[in-house]
Amino acid sequence: MADRTAQIQEEWRRERPDLDPSPQGIIGRLHRLAGYLTEELLTVYSRHGLSEGDFDVLATLRRAGAPFERAAGELAAHTMVTTGGMTKRLDRLEGAGLVTRRVSEVDGRGRVVALTDKGRDLIDGAFTEHLANEERLLSSLSATDRAALERILTRWIAEYEGD
Repeated sequence: MADRTAQIQEEWRRERPDLDPSPQGIIGRLHRLAGYLTEELLTVYSRHGLSEGDFDVLATLRRAGAPFERAAGELAAHTMVTTGGMTKRLDRLEGAGLVTRRVSEVDGRGRVVALTDKGRDLIDGAFTEHLANEERLLSSLSATDRAALERILTRWIAEYEGD
């Protein structure tokens, strides 16, 4: 049985036989799948009162290890957000008591952002549920398929990220 992407490809083959719509078989499905996966991930974040960006900031601080802090500019780089966008996120997270900001001892113009105990507890719970959710989302794939897909995606994304 053909999925929606296969139907679209067939329509293009009929309407434009001079073109090969086979790339849509991969790109179209990846695009659609990304939308479904994003919805599933956002559901977990929202259960913890977090946006995707909030989760990303808190997780980045948690991964830093004790004392769970990073320079604000480093946070922006790790989360691929502009410094202006990061300031808005940090204002929100600080207002919720999840992070603190202080002047950097190394660079008086810079700020250091740290998780509070409340922030650490929240991200630990959210991340535990996040991993369980990701496992659920991958459960229909065999270990062999998962390994192959990870290998392919790693090689492919390196073309864009320069790794």
